[in-house]
Amino acid sequence: QVQLVESGGGLVQAGGSLRLSCVASGRTFSRYAMGWFRQAPGKEREFVAAISWSGDSTYYADSVKGRFTISRDNAKNTVYLQMNSLKPEDTAVYYCAASELRFVTTTSSSYDYWGQGTQVTVSS
Repeated sequence: QVQLVESGGGLVQAGGSLRLSCVASGRTFSRYAMGWFRQAPGKEREFVAAISWSGDSTYYADSVKGRFTISRDNAKNTVYLQMNSLKPEDTAVYYCAASELRFVTTTSSSYDYWGQGTQVTVSS
């Protein structure tokens, strides 16, 4: 069992930046690939970014490529999402998730554990 707790969300103006953090507890963090997803009001949850267990491989949704960066620190049991050049359409609840598959995966059904989410609001 893995518990995930996100933080770092908030209100920011368009063009600004935020860094989300997700701290894991429970089983060995490095066993898992990690991902970030988001869900806007009235929309389905969508993939944002993922990173392999070692951090060697990353993958991004086209909508955030070049603006967001996912990283992890296995010594701190933490995965990060650096979000730059934020747009109003980035407004959503952001969730981190852990996958026992260990490699990068974009489908939500591949993730076994989820955090409670953190709200990101980008004003125009």
